[in-house]
Amino acid sequence: MSKSPAPSLVRNQPLPEGTPHVPVVIVGAGACGLTTAIRLRDAGMDCVLLERDQVPQGSTALSSGFIPAAGTRLQQSKGIEDSQALFAEDVVAKTHGEAAPHLVQAYTRAVPQAIDSLEAHGIVFEVLEGFLYPGHRALRMHAVPQRTGAALVAALERTATAAGADILTEALVRELWLDGDRIAGIGYVRPDGGMEHIACDEVVLACNGFGGNQEMVRELLPEMANADYGGHVGNDGTAIAWGKQLGARLADLRAYQGHGSWVIPQGALMTWAVIMEGGVQINGEGKRFHDETHGYSEAAVHVLHQPGRVAWNVFDEPLLALARTFPDFVEAEKAGALRTAQNEDELAKLLGCDPRALRETLAGVAAGRTDAFGRSFKRALAAPFHAVKVTGALFHTQGGLDIDEQCRVLRTDGTPLPNLVAAGGAARGVSGNDVSGYLSGNGLLSAVGGGWVAAGTVIDRLKA
Repeated sequence: MSKSPAPSLVRNQPLPEGTPHVPVVIVGAGACGLTTAIRLRDAGMDCVLLERDQVPQGSTALSSGFIPAAGTRLQQSKGIEDSQALFAEDVVAKTHGEAAPHLVQAYTRAVPQAIDSLEAHGIVFEVLEGFLYPGHRALRMHAVPQRTGAALVAALERTATAAGADILTEALVRELWLDGDRIAGIGYVRPDGGMEHIACDEVVLACNGFGGNQEMVRELLPEMANADYGGHVGNDGTAIAWGKQLGARLADLRAYQGHGSWVIPQGALMTWAVIMEGGVQINGEGKRFHDETHGYSEAAVHVLHQPGRVAWNVFDEPLLALARTFPDFVEAEKAGALRTAQNEDELAKLLGCDPRALRETLAGVAAGRTDAFGRSFKRALAAPFHAVKVTGALFHTQGGLDIDEQCRVLRTDGTPLPNLVAAGGAARGVSGNDVSGYLSGNGLLSAVGGGWVAAGTVIDRLKA
């Protein structure tokens, strides 16, 4: 296949004769695009999803697939005390007040509606119980039983297809055709290098962020310029490129989800639940270096500042049992990531550190003790010890096109473009403008909640 053209605009030219028409084109068939399509089909709206890969996957398939939501039917059935207002407070608190308030409100209201609707379509969800993710004051993580992002995407794809949405894969959208300031259609590249077109009334950008664009990462996220990238290669900044050409406003470009538990050399994600329930991160000098309970996103930066840009997740038998309930960890263990030491001296040898420094560090992990970083522990870690070598990684960006509470893309003067909406990775999220603002699950909150909102906007406009 020849090199595909860069994202571009085609202004005030008629689409090729015979170009097919569909009311709504959705660019990207991850969680955001598929959620959008399902709601559109429920309203009787025809749509087509254009997906660059052979099968829908995107950033969602590489995630754990956990969607935070308050007030769902499932959560209420379990007697979990929570509310959308409390959830919104947690999102805002994690960003120290920097999250876009209109999107926090819109997404925390929309995401339980989306999950309840998806359940009604037959998707089975569970609420993860037994532990709280950083920054959440209630059990609100919803997951399909397989507990993987790939399984979530597969369930959404089946649901969208059953609802009548058309999904065209290996269709890399590279052109927006403009008639004045309205988008009249799109052009997409096929595997043979040919360009095909679709005319439309509305466009939903549910495509990507820019984590896979090394030049943009170096410019906007310099602290992650040399970090491992655990996201999708399709996150190439296409939506931002179009936004600049359209005169759209951009927002929160310094926001992203990092992860301080990227297993090396296996290149896999290790669940942060082990850390939240008492595990610790120790560097090559045998020392802890931060309060791990603040969150796995900012932990990425902390880990990258350690000698060799690595750390070890250290935990014990009860926490190993917890870890093995997560498929990602099971696969990493099968690949040889787990190391075991029968005592502190063996653990020091494994970590390559001074045994005295390690003993002092582990002595600080004690029931009822609050350490110098402000973390309190429920219990000490007991031998045998387990360890997994990790580094800090970049997963996906949280900034992009500026949007209003209806997910309409805004021009630099704050007015909305007439028939373009965006959500998920293409748009600004609710993580403020810094790595530390990422609350666990914010990516799928923006994707699923944003996809639900975007669909509602399109439905209202087409019915007007």
